[in-house]
Order: sequence, then C-alpha cells, then structure tokens
Amino acid sequence: MSTIDQQFVEYIVKLLVGHPDDVVVDRLIDEKGVLLSLTVNPEDLGRVIGKRGVTAQSLRTLLRALGTKNDARYNLKIVNNDDQRENYTATPSDSQTSEPVKNSTDEPVDNGYDYSKKTREELAELDDLDI
Repeated sequence: MSTIDQQFVEYIVKLLVGHPDDVVVDRLIDEKGVLLSLTVNPEDLGRVIGKRGVTAQSLRTLLRALGTKNDARYNLKIVNNDDQRENYTATPSDSQTSEPVKNSTDEPVDNGYDYSKKTREELAELDDLDI
C-alpha cells in the first residue's frame, strides 16, 4: 500500500519518463524524516534529473511543500541503476582483477559512463544543499 507522498512522486515522474512502468518509489522513515528512493529506467535517468539537476531540485521543492502540509520532512534520493545495463563494460576499479573486461564485439562501447559519473557528482552536490 503506497502513501500519499509515494503516489505524488510516482504520478509526477511517470508523466516525465518514457518508461512509466519502470518507476518505483520506495519509502523509508529514519531520524532525518521520510526518505523516498526513486528508481527509474536507466534511459530515463537524465529526464528525471534534468539539466544541471533542475528537474530533481523541482521535485524536492514540491516534496518540501507537501511536507509542510503533512508536518514531515521529505528527502528524495534518485537511485542510479545505470550499472545494470546489458552493455556495461567493467573497468579495473570495478573488479579485483587487473584486466578489463572486454565487450563481446571487441569494439569500444559508449555507454555514457562519463555522463553517468558527471550526473552522480551533480546529484551529490545537490544532496549536500540543505534548503
């Protein structure tokens, strides 16, 4: 059974993404308040985050407004499940062996690793903001 805050985030995100069936919102209550973990299809991660994190920040602002109404403090965590892609190629830092894993076609794969890394860094900066 989902709560009003889960339904709220799920409704908004499903309107933004290309794969609405893959949207999952998990809820966890801790000492800091309510933590909502949002998981989307890896292809939709950029849409949910937005340029420079604007969309993610807007979602957090809307949650803050909902929290004011419900006397709760909400935190939104966008889960990066980018490593679960089929074409993921491991780097030496990902495993204990010193040999990188080769792709089955032996051709370079552009899986957006740099984009994902940059997006994770921007999200970490946004999470540090306490507004």
